[in-house]
Amino acid sequence: MTETLRAPIRILLVDDSELVRRGIKTVLSTQSDPPMRVVAEASNVAEAVTECLRSKPDLVLLDIRLPDGSGFDACRKILERLPDTKIVVLTSYSNDNFVYEAVTSGAHGYLMKEIDPAGLLQAVQDVMSGRSILDPDATTRVLRLLRGSGSDQGVDLSVLSVQERRVLALVADGLTNKQVGEQLTLSENTVKNYLVNVFEKLQVKRRAQAAAIFVQQSQGRK
Repeated sequence: MTETLRAPIRILLVDDSELVRRGIKTVLSTQSDPPMRVVAEASNVAEAVTECLRSKPDLVLLDIRLPDGSGFDACRKILERLPDTKIVVLTSYSNDNFVYEAVTSGAHGYLMKEIDPAGLLQAVQDVMSGRSILDPDATTRVLRLLRGSGSDQGVDLSVLSVQERRVLALVADGLTNKQVGEQLTLSENTVKNYLVNVFEKLQVKRRAQAAAIFVQQSQGRK
């Protein structure tokens, strides 16, 4: 029986260090199922946007500190033009505000460069499966900032329907839309529609923000 080959995950690397880009590229090239292919590289914000529009990658691995601006600028500009692109911040900087800004800029993940090769490969696959990936202590950081900024004040989970709350609870556990659908016997499209309503009611734009509010308020009730 012929083995079905999975389509490669097409990746754009954005880092001002050529040495770092080479190292990441080498790690990604070791993955075979599914294969991961670096289709473009960039060393600054302008190049990142240009290369993303040209190559239309599935996922962007993005550093924060770039010569002509921040990775968050690049993240916002890319998602304005190509909203389905997955973006993961890969940086040396562990900072509360950076993590918070990554989430609010629309990034799907925040990883430290200290991550081991296997962890990076798994994170890429997880993000492509629909999960939001944060460094182990990043969720705590985001919750702390949400709590400190009061950005979730006035927004209560009681505005959600019972089914919307069930969907959000599973999303907060890290499940993809498909997995949520399987758990609740719903189609993937129905799950997406529920999440659109959840985001609107909670006044957020990304699942990581909604999940953070859910976790914070759930913990507050214990």
